[in-house]
Amino acid sequence: MFNKFTLAVIVVGILAVLALAISGPLYRFELLSLGDAFFILRYSAIIVGVVAILSLLLMIFRRPQGAKQGLLVALIVVGAIGFYLPYQQYQTAMSVPRIHDISTDLENPPAFVAIAPLRADAPNPVEYAGAETAEQQREAYPDITTYFTAVAPAAAFDTALLVAADMGWEIIASDPAAGLIEATATTTWFGFKDDVVIRLVATGDNTAIDVRSKSRVGLSDVGANARRIRAFIEELDSRL
Repeated sequence: MFNKFTLAVIVVGILAVLALAISGPLYRFELLSLGDAFFILRYSAIIVGVVAILSLLLMIFRRPQGAKQGLLVALIVVGAIGFYLPYQQYQTAMSVPRIHDISTDLENPPAFVAIAPLRADAPNPVEYAGAETAEQQREAYPDITTYFTAVAPAAAFDTALLVAADMGWEIIASDPAAGLIEATATTTWFGFKDDVVIRLVATGDNTAIDVRSKSRVGLSDVGANARRIRAFIEELDSRL
């Protein structure tokens, strides 16, 4: 009985881990809808969490040896991680506003031009989300504001373009004369595409740099666009 139960825990655990791992790629390669992929992700995470607990109890009370011990230890570690990461994402989603369009300039957000046709079929329209989103951003991300530098626009533009490329974004368009850079950031697991536009404008002795990042799908970005803008500005600041 013990051997069968242990084997069942191991088999279910391995299958759940595999389901958890492939939920993202199945959506990314358009084999599943986003809703179905999230369904698999959610319940696989719950199952691997339960398997991790059962594996720990088996280790404590049954003390298996050899290959079973190694598999149970692996399931404890992988199961804990497999449960924690989605749970952490859920907790983050609950702690941030359900918005997906973040801009350093809320009065005159940089507009997407070259990227607009690429978003033609996206659930989230290319236009700025509006005043309600701006107000939620002010409350949640008060630090996301226009970045100013004493570096001349031309030099700042070249540096901003390099930073965007080094962050792994796909550069869609760059117009030094207009001071505009448009790019797309693609997440590794699910392949979510978030579009970014960077605008550089000379203001007296300074250059004002605004960044806008917007998700193509999803009501909430789980804070991803704000993190992306912060990371870009921090790296840009370190290079200028």
